[in-house]
Amino acid sequence: MWDLIAQGLPTSPEDPFGALVVVRRKHSLRLVLPHPSGHDAPMTVVRINAITVPEGGAEELARRFAERVGAVDQAEGFQGFELLRPTDDRDTWLVVTRWRDTEAFDAWVASPAFAHGHRGVSGPGEGRPPVAVHSELWSYEVALEAKPSKA
Repeated sequence: MWDLIAQGLPTSPEDPFGALVVVRRKHSLRLVLPHPSGHDAPMTVVRINAITVPEGGAEELARRFAERVGAVDQAEGFQGFELLRPTDDRDTWLVVTRWRDTEAFDAWVASPAFAHGHRGVSGPGEGRPPVAVHSELWSYEVALEAKPSKA
């Protein structure tokens, strides 16, 4: 739980950083910028699973993700998913998910649906060996968001 430490008021409509909130959890301080939607909501959290795939495993990885498209869509707080295939000589794919908050992501990770999807038992080929040789979870918050302006 975060405790409110300080809150600033907008200095002007043209200043997107005029309103800010500083919150504390235990010994950590956090600056929260206004949500891009203009609502009083925390910024989206992003979790990126960086998956190292050996040569010859890329198509199998893509196929397995395609089998599970939509599996996380109904999770509370889920906002989006992208599977990024490297276009250079890298062997690391990125699974990018966006969540309302850390608690929503943590609840999904603790869910039976997450466990089921990460055991490799999502359909035919039950008990398939992993495609990845290494996986690393990266955690981010959206600090600033820009979208095309409407003409």
